[in-house]
Amino acid sequence: MSTVAVDPVTARWAGALWNLASSQGAVDQVGKDLERLAAEFSSPAVRAFMLAGDASPAERRSKLEQVMGGFHDLSRRFVGLALDRARMGVLERAAAAYRALSLDKAGVVEGVVEAPRPLETAEVSALEAKLGGELGKTVRLSQRVAPDLLGGVRVFVGSRMIDGSATGRLEGLRRRLLDAPLPTPAAID
Repeated sequence: MSTVAVDPVTARWAGALWNLASSQGAVDQVGKDLERLAAEFSSPAVRAFMLAGDASPAERRSKLEQVMGGFHDLSRRFVGLALDRARMGVLERAAAAYRALSLDKAGVVEGVVEAPRPLETAEVSALEAKLGGELGKTVRLSQRVAPDLLGGVRVFVGSRMIDGSATGRLEGLRRRLLDAPLPTPAAID
């Protein structure tokens, strides 16, 4: 699951690229190219070189040319345009924005389920089906073990958090009790 926040500029650039790739039947290839680019940016040395002001545009272009072997023409042009416009941050985050857009267009949303122990595949599938019905989308959940949970699960899907943990349920009960109106003295008599 991608948890990178995408800024509006990167979202616009990725959206334009996705539309072009879709019109040319190259959505998957361009997505793979952007994932390769993201893998390069995950290296601290490469990231520092590409984002720091020390390197010249020609040096950056030369470094990226080494990475772009086998890239689709749209991906190559996208990288070139980002270099020309000095939008290195867009290149760093483009894969996450493109992936999020591709999943959205496919009616898929990714999420994470936290539990105090690893869940069985059937349990995760049941959660995905239940949440998918509520959200009207296909839900794909990855797991994360959270030993601090006493029981139950906590699910993060998109911008939502569904807390079905024991601690969350107790907190909900506490809030309801605190918010409940108290009887007035006249009602007691």
